Amino acid sequence: MRKRHLVVGAVVLALVAVACGSGATGTKTQSSGGVKEGGVFRLGTSSGIDSLNPFVAFQQDAYAAFEYIYPTLVQYDAHLNFVGDFATSWEYSADGKTWTFHTRPNAKWSDGQPLTAADVAWNINTILKYQKGATANAAGYVSHITSAEATDPNTLVVNYDAAVANVLSQFQQFFVIPEHIWSQHLGHGGADLKTFDNAAPVVSGGPFILKSFQKGQTALFEQNPSYYGPKPHIQGFGLQFFTNDDAMITALKSGELDGVETVPPTNVKTLQDAGFVVKSVPGVEFHDLIINSNPKKTTNVELLDPNVKKAFEYAIDRNKIVSVARLGFAQPGDSIVPPATGIWHDPNLKPIPFDLNAANQLLDQAGFAKGSDGIRVAHGHPMAYTVIFAHDEAGPGDRAFQIIQADFQQIGVKLTQRALDDSAAFDAITAPGTTGYLNFDLAMWDWVPLIDPDFILSVVTCGQYGGWSDSGYCNAQYDQWYKEQSTLTKQSDRVALVYQMQDQIYNDRPYIVLNYDDQIEAHTKNWTGFVYSPQGSFNPLSKATMTEIHQV
Repeated sequence: MRKRHLVVGAVVLALVAVACGSGATGTKTQSSGGVKEGGVFRLGTSSGIDSLNPFVAFQQDAYAAFEYIYPTLVQYDAHLNFVGDFATSWEYSADGKTWTFHTRPNAKWSDGQPLTAADVAWNINTILKYQKGATANAAGYVSHITSAEATDPNTLVVNYDAAVANVLSQFQQFFVIPEHIWSQHLGHGGADLKTFDNAAPVVSGGPFILKSFQKGQTALFEQNPSYYGPKPHIQGFGLQFFTNDDAMITALKSGELDGVETVPPTNVKTLQDAGFVVKSVPGVEFHDLIINSNPKKTTNVELLDPNVKKAFEYAIDRNKIVSVARLGFAQPGDSIVPPATGIWHDPNLKPIPFDLNAANQLLDQAGFAKGSDGIRVAHGHPMAYTVIFAHDEAGPGDRAFQIIQADFQQIGVKLTQRALDDSAAFDAITAPGTTGYLNFDLAMWDWVPLIDPDFILSVVTCGQYGGWSDSGYCNAQYDQWYKEQSTLTKQSDRVALVYQMQDQIYNDRPYIVLNYDDQIEAHTKNWTGFVYSPQGSFNPLSKATMTEIHQV
């Protein structure tokens, strides 16, 4: 999913004061295990929650919030193995086409209504019914499912048209919303599912209730007394959203925050020197130069030329981007499946070397000669392009753009940065309400893939036009591979096909992957119990961190 930053005014609030006003703070006592209970953890983030509706949301923090307010059948543990969440156990038939999940008995939603396997079945069947419309962004999670039913309140049976290799990883991202709330919003052929704002306080089945939400400012979560799982140590937590990293780091230093979700590389040493705990691990987030690859593109069609794309990659100095823009807290990129995903990353793919001579040679061979101003001419027009630049890339991304811009000048290509807020950037790329992906040329943004490669591989399928696609790439052979990979139950076979798909995208270059970020976060020494992952400790992979952290 995409980590997208909000472009709205951040108000510096002491979240602990907000929490006190809502009754979220509790008395500080010792549990029988010696852990200090209670308190509110205040987390700063330069990402944000764009929507509380799972059928609309795009931002990373929205999905992390859903992890804490909604059940999932399974989740990852600290070692990225699957463990039960709402499901306590599961089994599948000999042919792999029927999966049976046993769910927690006597569970309840935060409003007191029963939470049962029937809620999960309704979710699955609703997404199947409207997958070509309102529920399109969740359609991948129900791929190959034909039906689901609750045979009793604690038993869910899911039927597939083929054995599927990644059932558990798909259900790890499948947030179960309450049927008794959402079934009221099926009007207009299901379209009302996307218009329901799901305003706070949100009916929750997870460890926390989202009690209040001010977009671009704060989100406050309180412990859910009806939660079916282990009781969190904290009474609640708050997110405070920032549009400016410096303001966020200042709030941490001044004691207005207890931690920050992402630390800019420029602030690592100052926070370490100030006594904060700074944790850095290889992450899954990657930054890319997006090249409009819609085969129906009618302007600047030279960007569809494989040799032009390859010339562009030769002209990108990834090592300089890593050392100058990312201050070494990154590694050069190659595939859309990052190394931090483990076996799924193809180690045979390597970034092609920075070589301006090779870039110039390819463009010369294409017949695009330089004009008197040094800018090449292709099909009668200058090779001058606007780069849509999402606000998410601000800071280090600006420095990366400047490095690319200067080197492209050396190969006769002029780049102009067009900074837009994230929603405007996505609209400029996708052109909603039209045939789409015709008018933009280049963009810079980032992705935060999941551990299983299915999601990031799906982003470049034809079916994601108007959905997750931000490149306009469409390849029928690739789409067929995508459908096939999830049905390869022998892991080595699936790995081989996933490598083949990576190789296809690597060579077709709808993206030139610039670098993989390290995941850097920080918190005060007053808190402990964090569970780290390649997506950080606050993530949509697990409920662990906010249920396990506690005061020292």
